[in-house]
Amino acid sequence: MRKTIFCVLAGAISLYAPAQVKPLLGFGEAASAKQTAAEKQFDSYLKAANADQYVKDMSAQPHHVGSPGGKLVADYILDHFKSWGYEASIETFYVLFPTPKERLLEMTAPTGYKAILAEPALKEDATSGQAGQLPVYNCWSADGDVTAELVFVNYGVPADYERLEKMGISVKGKIVIAKYGRSWRGIKPKVAQEHGAIGCIIYSDPKDDGYYQGDVYPQGAWKNEYGAQRGSVMDMPIYPGDPLTPNTGATKDAKRLDRSEAVNLLKIPVLPIGYHDAAPLLKALEGPVAPEDWRGALPFTYHVGPGKTKVHLKLSFNWDIKPVYDVIAVLKGSELPDEWVMRGNHQDAWVNGASDPLSGQAAMMEEARAISELVKTGWKPKRTLVFAAWDGEEPGLLGSTEWVEQHAKELQEKLVVYINSDGNGRGFLGVSGSHALEPMLNEIGGDVTDPQTAISVLERKRDRDIINAGDNNKMRKDLLAKKTISIGALGSGSDYSPFIQHLGIPSVDLGFGGENSGGEYHSVYDSYDNYRRFKDSGSIYGIVLAKVAGRTMLRMAGAELLPFDFKSLNKTISGYVTEVTALLDQMRETTVLENQLIKEKRYAYAADARKNELPPSIKEEVPFLNFSSLQNAMSELEKSSNKLSDYIAKGNLSAEQKKALNKKLYRAEQQLLSENGLPRRPWYRHTIYAPGFYTGYGVKTLPGIREAIEQRSWKEAQQQADIDAATISRFAAYLDGATVN
Repeated sequence: MRKTIFCVLAGAISLYAPAQVKPLLGFGEAASAKQTAAEKQFDSYLKAANADQYVKDMSAQPHHVGSPGGKLVADYILDHFKSWGYEASIETFYVLFPTPKERLLEMTAPTGYKAILAEPALKEDATSGQAGQLPVYNCWSADGDVTAELVFVNYGVPADYERLEKMGISVKGKIVIAKYGRSWRGIKPKVAQEHGAIGCIIYSDPKDDGYYQGDVYPQGAWKNEYGAQRGSVMDMPIYPGDPLTPNTGATKDAKRLDRSEAVNLLKIPVLPIGYHDAAPLLKALEGPVAPEDWRGALPFTYHVGPGKTKVHLKLSFNWDIKPVYDVIAVLKGSELPDEWVMRGNHQDAWVNGASDPLSGQAAMMEEARAISELVKTGWKPKRTLVFAAWDGEEPGLLGSTEWVEQHAKELQEKLVVYINSDGNGRGFLGVSGSHALEPMLNEIGGDVTDPQTAISVLERKRDRDIINAGDNNKMRKDLLAKKTISIGALGSGSDYSPFIQHLGIPSVDLGFGGENSGGEYHSVYDSYDNYRRFKDSGSIYGIVLAKVAGRTMLRMAGAELLPFDFKSLNKTISGYVTEVTALLDQMRETTVLENQLIKEKRYAYAADARKNELPPSIKEEVPFLNFSSLQNAMSELEKSSNKLSDYIAKGNLSAEQKKALNKKLYRAEQQLLSENGLPRRPWYRHTIYAPGFYTGYGVKTLPGIREAIEQRSWKEAQQQADIDAATISRFAAYLDGATVN
C-alpha cells in the first residue's frame, strides 16, 4: 500500500509522498503522488451512515417503472446530485411496459388446486404489505389462456430437453414447469416455446433457495415457501431495451414497431410461483421418476410427467407506454471536457429493491458526494465525470439502452469508459470488463482494504479463488503462481451491455457479494429490514464498493496516459481462440465415440427411458475448420500490442502526442465491432463478448464462432472465424497506427 499524507491549508493542497513510490498505471511519479493523496482524501469523505440512509429512504416505497414511487426516487437522486454541485437533469424516454391484469394458475386434474400467487406481509418486514406493489409475474409474458398436461423439465435449459428426448418425452402441446437456476429466467420459456410447449411455470426449489440451504425469511435469509421471483423474460440475447424501438432512442415521437413485430417477445404465457404453489403440482405428476440430479428438496418423489396432471394457466396484461426517468449528473473536466468517464447504477426495482439495486445506487451516490467534497479542496477532474441513475433496468435495460441508442454517435466520440454496478453486499470483490483494463483493476483492488480481513480486496478475492479450485491441482498451482486476479468477461444482465456490446465502449462491472446469499431477490422481501439484517448491515460493503468504483473513476479521469493494456487483451483473446479450438476437437472426439457405440448397439440409454424410446441417430461428423486466418490475426495482434506497449514505455511524449494517443486508446475497442453484428441478433456487434443465445446473462466469448460450433453449424462457424480474423486484423492495424502521431 502506498502511504501519503494529505492536508488542506487555506484551500490549497499540500502533498507529501515517500520516496520511490511506484507510479500508478497511467501516471508519472509526481502525478502518482498527487493522485494517491487525492484518493486518500476521497476515502476520508465516504460515510457508511450516508449510504445506509440512502438505501432506507429510497426503499421506503415500491418504485417500479411508471409508478409514483419511481418518479419520487428519481427526484430524490436528482435533488441530491444538484445539492452536491453537479449539473443534473432527468432525461425521459417512453417505453412499452406490461403489468398484470389477470393471473390464474390452477390444477384441474387429477385433483383441484388454485395457486395463491401472493407473498404475505410479515410483521418483521415493515414494507412487505404496502399498497402499489407489483404482484408476482414475469414481465413480457404473452397473454394466454391455456390448459394442458404438465411436464417437469428440471431447469429448462437445452440439455434438459435432450434428456427428455432420450426418455421419449415430448413437451409439444404441454405446459412445462421449470426450476429457477442454471440459466437466466428468460431462457426457460424461450426453450420451452421452441420445443412446442404452450405455457411455462417457473419456481424456486427449496434445494436451491429455501429451507435446504438454511433458515427461511424472516428467521433467516433464504426464500420462504411463498416467496417468488418477479423478472423479465424478454429475449434480451436478441436485443435489450424497448422492444418497439430497436436501435433508436424511445423518445415521445419515436417510430415504433407493432408489438407483433418485436422479435424479442414471447409467444407463450409464463408465470413465476413460490414453492408453496409448486408443491401440489409437482406432487401430482406421474410418469418416470425424475433423474437423480433433477430432484429437489420438496418432501415427495419427483416425477417428470406427463400424465393425468393438467393445469390451467390464464394471464393477461396491460400493454402500456410508460415513462422511464434517467438521472444524468455531470461534473465537467478542467482540461479535457470532451472526454467522459461515466459511472452508472440503476434505481428502479420490481418492488422496494433495497438490495437490488439500491445498495449499489447508494454506493454510487456516496462516491459522487465524496468527489464533490474533494472539489471543495481545489481538486478538479481532468476529464468530465458523468453519473447515471438508470430507470427501467429490471424489465430489460430500458433506460440505459434507450439513452445509449439516443446518444450513440457522441458516446463513441467522447466516452472513455463506462463503470457499472448493481446490487451489492457483504463478501468478495466481483469484477468483469474489458480486458485491456485488467492491470489497472488489479492495481486498484490491491489498494482497497477489506473491512473484515484487513487484507486487500484483491488478496481476499485471490484467496477465495484458490480455495474454490478444490482438487483441481493445475488450477490451484496456476492461481498460487499469480499475484493478480483474472477479471471476468461481460455477458448481460445489467446496464453495461449497450455500452460495450452495441457501441464498443470499454466497460467495467463491479460489486461485492458471496456472504449475502438469500431468497429476497425480486420479491416483496427485498426490503430495508431484510438488507440491514442479512445483506450489508450498516452499508459497510457499500463503502468498499464506493472506494473501488470511485478510484476507477478518479484514475481514468486523471490519467496522463489512459491505462489500457492491450497486451492483456491480446492474452485474453488468445485464450479464447485456444478454447474454441479445443471445443471443436473435443466435439469431434465425442462424436466419433458416440457414433461408434451407437453402431455397436452399446450406447447407454437412460435407465428410466420409456419402452418406445427411439435409438439415438448417428451424428454428423465434425469437420476440420480452417482457423489459420484467425491464428495469423492473433499473431498480428501480439506484435502490434507489444509495439504499442513499448512505444508508451519509452515515454518522452509531448502533451499533444499524449492527447492524440489517448483518443486512439479509448476508441480502440470499437474496432472489435462487427459491421453486421452476430448471426440472428445484429444488435450485438462485439466480436469478443456477448450474452449467450441460450444462457442469457452468461457470457459467450468469441460468440459467433463458439455458438456456431455448439449448434453444429459448421459453415457458419467457418464464416464467423473468418469475420473474427478480419476484425482482429483491423484492430491490430489500428493499434499499429496509434504509435504514429
